[in-house]
Amino acid sequence: MTEATQQRTAIVTGAARGIGAAVAQRLAKDGMKVAVIDLDESACQQVVDQIKSDGGEALAVGCDVSDEEAVNAAVERVASELGAPTVLVNNAGVLRDNLIFKMSADDWDTVMNVHLRGSFLMTRAAQKHMTEAKFGRIVNLSSTSALGNRGQVNYAAAKAGMQGFTKTLAIELGKFGVTANAIAPGFIVTDMTKATADRVGMDYEEFKKAAASQIPVARVGYPEDIAAAASFFCREENGYVSGQVLYVAGGPRD
Repeated sequence: MTEATQQRTAIVTGAARGIGAAVAQRLAKDGMKVAVIDLDESACQQVVDQIKSDGGEALAVGCDVSDEEAVNAAVERVASELGAPTVLVNNAGVLRDNLIFKMSADDWDTVMNVHLRGSFLMTRAAQKHMTEAKFGRIVNLSSTSALGNRGQVNYAAAKAGMQGFTKTLAIELGKFGVTANAIAPGFIVTDMTKATADRVGMDYEEFKKAAASQIPVARVGYPEDIAAAASFFCREENGYVSGQVLYVAGGPRD
């Protein structure tokens, strides 16, 4: 771990639980100061407390990532209280699953606003700190659903959009020492996959077993699996990998 790494400040959105919480904790262990951002600031405190108990430095920040003013204020608060953020993990997400003939426009807009608009706003606000520092690491959460998934036309479109967003960021920001990469998780044990099991009327344990039977490594994934991938992309020395989409799904995906 280098001295420079210890001084980096990271922002992780949707970090009160699940993948976001695991990523925040992993980056803290990697020596970064971490802003734990979620819609409800109080919900972030447990993650912050865990990081602090492990000897790290963290800050809970409440923010609706789809709200432009709230995002700008949150990023500036992080810069003021923790230091200029040069690492950003856009993880915040929601589900509003349904078949297209049942899906409301609000369900479509909510998913697009959180995933795409939110990532755009957070990145636009944070990138100025990265370009000034001539260093930045941006990691965007996509999904295997980007390849298409029944009942998720909104989510699949948003997650596919995250991949194009990532590749374009890599092109635009590379000359400033900023990399942008995406992680596309497969089946990860989170509240979101439990919600999917509930939606299709399956017991969650049976749902996980069914998923594992189709995965080459013969198990489902956990938030820590995604945190490990995020750690790789955010490393100080990892400046020559950019614009990539890494499928963390227990096997190859097209």
